[in-house]
Formats: sequence, C-alpha cells, structure tokens
Amino acid sequence: MNNNTALTKLLNIMKTLRDPEDGCPWDLKQDFKSIVPHTLEEAYEVADCIESGNLGELKNELGDLLFQIVFYAQLAQEQNLFDFNDVVEQLNDKLTRRHPHVFGDKKELTDEQLSYQWQSIKAQERCEKAHKSTASLWQDIPINMPSLSKAKKIQQRVASLGFDWPTYHGALDKVSEEVLEVKEALEHDPFSDHTAEEIGDLLFATVNVARHVKRDPEQLMRNANNKFSARFEKVQAYLNAQGKSLDTATFEEMDSAWDAIKKAG
Repeated sequence: MNNNTALTKLLNIMKTLRDPEDGCPWDLKQDFKSIVPHTLEEAYEVADCIESGNLGELKNELGDLLFQIVFYAQLAQEQNLFDFNDVVEQLNDKLTRRHPHVFGDKKELTDEQLSYQWQSIKAQERCEKAHKSTASLWQDIPINMPSLSKAKKIQQRVASLGFDWPTYHGALDKVSEEVLEVKEALEHDPFSDHTAEEIGDLLFATVNVARHVKRDPEQLMRNANNKFSARFEKVQAYLNAQGKSLDTATFEEMDSAWDAIKKAG
C-alpha cells in the first residue's frame, strides 16, 4: 500500500468513526476540547518512547499521535472550517517560507544564524497577523503550554527582540541573585505570597540558564524526575536489605541510604 492510499484509508476510517448512523458512540460524542487531554497524553507517550530508547514502539505511538491530528481535521471539516488537506498545505507553505536557505537561495548558515533567521521570520509572521487583529506579543504562545516550556518560549521571544544576556554567565548570575532573594523571603515568612513569587522567579531564571546552554527545560525536568525516582527505588531496596521499610525508616536512615546509593553511582 503506497503512502497516498494508506492516508486516504486513514481519513476514510476517521470519517466512518464519526458517521452519525454507523459510527462509534464514543467518537461521536467528542469535540475539539474533549480530545485535547488525549492529544497531550499521546505527545508525552511519543516523548517517553524516544527518551527511554524504546524505538520499537515509536511507530505505534506516532500513529496514535497522527490519529489526533486526523480527528481534529475531521471535526473541522464537519463544521466547514478546514480539512486535512488544508492542514498539510498550510504546513507545506510554512516550512518552505521558514527555510529560505533550503528552498530559496541555498547557502550554509551557522546554528546562530539559523536561529536568528527562524526567529526573524516568525516575528514577521506575527507582525502580519497583528495587522489583521489585536495580536499581542504572546498571542501565539498557548495558554496551557507546560510552564517550563512556556518560560523558555517567552524568553526566546524577548531574546529575538534583543533583550537577552550575551552568554549563560549573565543568566547564571541572575539565578544566584534569585537564590538570595528566596533565602531572604523564606527567613521573613516562608509561607507568604511574596516567598512563593520569589521561588517562581528562581524557577524562571533557571529555565533561562537551560535555554542558554541549548537544553529544553521540560526534558531536563523529566530526566531529573526519572533520575530521582530510580534512585529512590534503590533506597527502598537498600533499606529492605537491612530489614527496614520506607514506612518505618527514619529520615536519617533514608538520607544515609540515599548517600550510599549516590556514592555507589
């Protein structure tokens, strides 16, 4: 089966699932908002496959994610908004427009030049949208985007306007500054709204350091979560080997086990 035939079959399957008479009851109940949680879940499952090295399952998870796109396109077609072909054509136009060094005057660019060109083109696109609406600087940044990713997106936006540290050193100094402000706030009142605000500023500043060293903060946080979880499971096994359990062990015993596991690598 060629790609076009396979895609046509997929679109027809989706259309059948939404058929008022012969379709699936669950699919017929869905709307744009109701399937958003499923889309997010599928996207995270794709990321998990890649980060865990389970590439054998990646094809299946990518298919599940593609189904989400097809579902949205079917809903839109039913409301005479657009169809799947419109989505693909707009994507084709966008990719061509944002890669002039490939589809226009071919030339080699450094990573820095590519990043600047990308941000410049996106800024121009935002300007064109602004002429058609009351677009704000942040209008195209999703409201419900994960907070770490959103922080990075905001920082990239202002960086494209020239508001940025030249190197990671300035961003790292800002983290040190925020740590002191958090410490001061904690000493005054650890449970105040001001303390919470200062902790938020520290998180935002930390994201900026990650951005400067070309790391995705969301991925770094997932890696840190996985690292902690795996190490704490070893703590549990360490205590069990000593005839103890997490339910009965003291903090000092768990901390000692943690240090032992950490030293063992």
